[in-house]
Amino acid sequence: MCGISGIINQNNTPVPEADVLRMNELIAHRGPDGEGSFFKNNFAFGHRRLSILDLSKGSHQPMKRTDDLVITFNGEIYNYLEIKFELQNLGHQFETTGDTEVVLAAYQEWGEACVSRFNGMWAFSIYDAKMDILFCSRDRFGIKPFYYSEYQGRFFFGSEIKQLLPFFNKVELNENILLEYLITGLEEFGTETFFKNVIKLPGGHNLTFNLKAHDFVIKPYYQITLQEALKTLNEELTVDAYSKQLNQATKLRLRSDVRVGTCLSGGLDSSSVAAIAAKLLAQESENKFTAIHAKSSEKNTDESAFAQEVSDKCNLDLHIIEPSTGDFQNIVDEVIYTQEEPFGSPSIFMQYFVMKKAREIGCIVMLDGQGGDETLLGYEKYYPAYILSQKGISSRLKAFNSASFNSKLSRLDVIKYYFYFTKYKVRLKSLKKKLGFIKAVYLEKFESDILKEISANYLDVVKLQKTEVLKTQLPRLLRYEDKNSMRNSIESRLPLIDYNVLETALSINNNFKIHNGWTKYVLRKVVSDLLPKSIAWRKNKLGFNAPEQTWLDSISQQMSESIAGSKLLKKYLNLEKIDLDKLDYRRKWRLFNIAKWEQIYNVEVSEDSTD
Repeated sequence: MCGISGIINQNNTPVPEADVLRMNELIAHRGPDGEGSFFKNNFAFGHRRLSILDLSKGSHQPMKRTDDLVITFNGEIYNYLEIKFELQNLGHQFETTGDTEVVLAAYQEWGEACVSRFNGMWAFSIYDAKMDILFCSRDRFGIKPFYYSEYQGRFFFGSEIKQLLPFFNKVELNENILLEYLITGLEEFGTETFFKNVIKLPGGHNLTFNLKAHDFVIKPYYQITLQEALKTLNEELTVDAYSKQLNQATKLRLRSDVRVGTCLSGGLDSSSVAAIAAKLLAQESENKFTAIHAKSSEKNTDESAFAQEVSDKCNLDLHIIEPSTGDFQNIVDEVIYTQEEPFGSPSIFMQYFVMKKAREIGCIVMLDGQGGDETLLGYEKYYPAYILSQKGISSRLKAFNSASFNSKLSRLDVIKYYFYFTKYKVRLKSLKKKLGFIKAVYLEKFESDILKEISANYLDVVKLQKTEVLKTQLPRLLRYEDKNSMRNSIESRLPLIDYNVLETALSINNNFKIHNGWTKYVLRKVVSDLLPKSIAWRKNKLGFNAPEQTWLDSISQQMSESIAGSKLLKKYLNLEKIDLDKLDYRRKWRLFNIAKWEQIYNVEVSEDSTD
């Protein structure tokens, strides 16, 4: 797990060493255990190392395998031992015990097709001297970041946006993305970012840069494949199939040469991961499995009692932290800098504190429960699609009525969700009506392709889940996870979105995703004997919720001053129409987040933006 960087001078001049060192320095937190660089003709690689597998200097990067192949790699290939064994049978020899050399050997043997054999998370670039190319790849779901830009005769890439910004004459706003965030509240926008000229390589895609022609192509290598046979299984066989995949995924993610622990909110997903990991660890060690919980100081968002129940049942070494208002105030700028792009609420500060604690106690690898909701219809907004997936009026009526059995939903809530998410024009009109403080020239002409896609796919379970996994919900959670963990030099691993687990979850019969009103039913069945019943069959979900009201009240004056002083907000908003004291917390946070982000990154309005 590391940080990567690369620069290509398209005028065929050598890359100055200082440029690579500067990129490396900006992500020193991603790799405190080592630094390296590689220079060749008109391009260069940079690398910062966080040692997880093979702690020796032999796995230092950038790594060579013969004189023909060099790699800068960020991530973990969890099935590297199985791939290594296969390659050894094909005649390959290895000098290290880590996964980086396995990636190089796999590319040497299978070329770009090697990525389809990997089970893990990655962002890497391989220099192939024979082909005179850089072969770059990002894991299936984009767990590990890969940002790039082509600007003034140079192509450069990195693990974080901040590595790219020094190469621009000035840091410019991506106006369309800012308006999307302000109006729709969405935070993920395909390949675009809040910064003009900064692009994301999509998850499941490869980028090949031709060093002779000075151009590049991007191609997908992965698409979610559904297993139709799983839909025909009964409940027992479905639970067994999902259980086997989840247990195997968790077992693979316990492979490490450093200490492994887990985040524990007290909700179903993180509790399930903790329980399965603790069970697997107990088979090999007498040591307790470490878990970290962030407790909210507000009673209505405090989940510490649930975390304690899980700890008692699973015999965990539980560390409970309770970030104070002062702790929050001290790291506002730090977390906004860490996240690099505006985000929707202060809840992710809690995750940051958990990762910080993990580093303090020496738990360098942390498991987490991201992905359960998106893959198993865990959000109640998914109910309309589930209901319409049933065959026949009577089955649909039964599903409609069951929504209120074991969830917080009423029948009226289901109907509201249906109209809110399926009617694009109605939804957009409703959003605009609440945003009279945005200047008319921007508000009136605004359209959202993302909202259109959500509306078009909302009533088809498979299309809805693919949209949530690949484009909207899961990508933003993965962005939070990567940046919060790596800022604290922690590797985060996510068993629930192992691609085998994810494809199994999407493939199973919808009646085992939601059953008699229970969301994520199959997961509840898998862990029903491992967890307390109060957790396995818990209805409400919070997930490391922060004491938002308390925290934001404590910086109310700072928020108002930052919003009033923002040049970006003055351009797009009628600030005099905003009564900040009456603005809801989330919307006020968004405005403040933009203002602080603008200040921290010195963001300017693009010259070609709308006047």
